[in-house]
Amino acid sequence: MSAKPLTDLSQLCIHTITTKPWPIETAATRFSEAGVGGITVWRDALAGRNIRATGQLLRDENLTIVSLCRGGFFSHSEVSGRQAAIDDNRKAIDEAAELGAPHVVLVCGAVPGQPLTESRKQIRDGIAAVLDHAEAAGVKVAIEPLHPMYADNRSAVNTLGQANDMAEELASLWVGVAVDVYHLWWDPTLEQEIARCGKNGNLTAFHICDWKTPTTDFLNDRGLMGEGCINVRQIRGWAEAAGFNGFNEVEIFSTTYWSGDQIVFLEKIKHAYLNNS
Repeated sequence: MSAKPLTDLSQLCIHTITTKPWPIETAATRFSEAGVGGITVWRDALAGRNIRATGQLLRDENLTIVSLCRGGFFSHSEVSGRQAAIDDNRKAIDEAAELGAPHVVLVCGAVPGQPLTESRKQIRDGIAAVLDHAEAAGVKVAIEPLHPMYADNRSAVNTLGQANDMAEELASLWVGVAVDVYHLWWDPTLEQEIARCGKNGNLTAFHICDWKTPTTDFLNDRGLMGEGCINVRQIRGWAEAAGFNGFNEVEIFSTTYWSGDQIVFLEKIKHAYLNNS
């Protein structure tokens, strides 16, 4: 079941990484002028800035702050590395609270050569270690499963089923799941797992872009919706059927688009969003 076509930009959120060449102040102004409803802030965009003041700037531009990216990377071969990750995730939670973001997206991490089962245990334990901090700050953490091609060093959580298992095991109101179509479109159980995620109240974020064919770079050659092989509208329909009514977050890593005119790119995002999402 596909979702109905989108008719306005009120539920469109754009990640700062999508228009990477723009500083956050420029992105905020341009997004607002374009009628975009929300913004997800990457932590690098906050470097050297007063985070609380930046959050107010975004709200003054009538942008909803959807989330902060990213925390995670809990897996490490050394205890000291795992503790450093926990400390950094607590810092990310504090940054989200200062900014006014309701959740932090987690790219969970992996260690090359370490069994994935061990990395997943470290991820689960790492998330568990920051939950009291998350609750105190009023900030949720969202587990984002990544495509299996990233299982070596970016994330040992590679299916929505694994993310659901982990969220259910942690059984906390402060843990959710982020669904990114780029990472999950191929999964034959995706519709059922999105429904499961919604049933448990864990569907926290929904990220969109497209998988280009052929792709020239598995990290930095994502496409606009409609440029590739992902049926974004169908997956959005599954998310909405599961009860999701939040923002559709455009997250595009693309050296091609980053090298071009970002105003032109923003217009292309709007067109792709309304016609192919």
